[in-house]
Amino acid sequence: MLLLLSAVCCAAPISNAISAYVALQTGTSDDGIADGGTAADIPARMLAAYKKAIQQVGKHVPACRGMRWPILAGIAKVESNHATGRTITAGGDIRPKIYGVLLNGSGAGGNTTVFPDTDNGRFDGTASGERAVGPFQFLPSTWESVGEDAGGDKTADPHNADDAALGAAIYLCGNGRDLAKRSQLKAAIFQYNRSHAYVANVTGWIDQYTAAAKTTRLENVSGKVRTVIDAALSQRGVPYSWGGGNANGPSTGICCSPSGKSGTTIKGFDCSGLTTYAYAKAGVRLPRTAAAQAGVGRRIPAGGGASALKPGDLVFYAYAPGRDSTIYHVGIYVGGGQMINAPRPGTVVRVDAVSAMSGYAGGARIL
Repeated sequence: MLLLLSAVCCAAPISNAISAYVALQTGTSDDGIADGGTAADIPARMLAAYKKAIQQVGKHVPACRGMRWPILAGIAKVESNHATGRTITAGGDIRPKIYGVLLNGSGAGGNTTVFPDTDNGRFDGTASGERAVGPFQFLPSTWESVGEDAGGDKTADPHNADDAALGAAIYLCGNGRDLAKRSQLKAAIFQYNRSHAYVANVTGWIDQYTAAAKTTRLENVSGKVRTVIDAALSQRGVPYSWGGGNANGPSTGICCSPSGKSGTTIKGFDCSGLTTYAYAKAGVRLPRTAAAQAGVGRRIPAGGGASALKPGDLVFYAYAPGRDSTIYHVGIYVGGGQMINAPRPGTVVRVDAVSAMSGYAGGARIL
């Protein structure tokens, strides 16, 4: 809600486990982000609104730099899950409208401060107080200062996807931030909601959408390979759980990973649980561990690098590359040097660079 206020995955346990370093690839092109790639959990109409906003924001904040659609997607994911479940018209109107809790200090939804009404219910539907509105959860008072018409109907409406996305872009840009700089991006998100946990959550989603946007286009991927990739992408954001996941979907994991992390209270996937699920959707039954999965299909040697991989291939990592018995991790290649990945405890299913994990050990072509 916007308040304007001043590595170890899924191998059998071994001794002397080596933790894998994980880092998202977050580089951007000159215009902020490559236009390729998709983000499977974002409704197409909302994604269009985010991309439209970054094209228009320069007219309102000429000094702004580094604005790109994954930033807006990260905010909207946390605020409204991209208005998922609502109807979004061709013109961008969202119905039913999205309202937050009444900010009357009652404690509901975590609010402890009273915000008096400022719009007589014009935007938030009530004159008895304030509540955040729309897919970006603006307070009416904040919307009055940043709301702009993005669609050409001469009305700035926080319940319209295009208008709301542009308003969020304007607000995050401030007087001219450079959002390509991590420190300024975090400062903008913190101003949006003054919570360090919120900043970490949003930046995590921004990183995931940035990685997804850099993946190869999948228009030419079809059949069972597309089924596998779509199934895996549909699970982005699901928590990592050691021992979690099977052919039916996420499940509660087991205790304990070589790094000492337990999955017994987490419903989700570990790396091979995710691959097991995705391939099951295409009618392929895989063995449960990463090392065992390396024995299925045609093995792709590590020497060829990621360029030897095709979308849908399994991607493996080993403590001692060349010795498949030491394989500790597996992902699903989606192209462009990227893979769908359940990295380690404390993370979620996401898109990562193939180079994000250590000990690349080649791949396997199942389909």
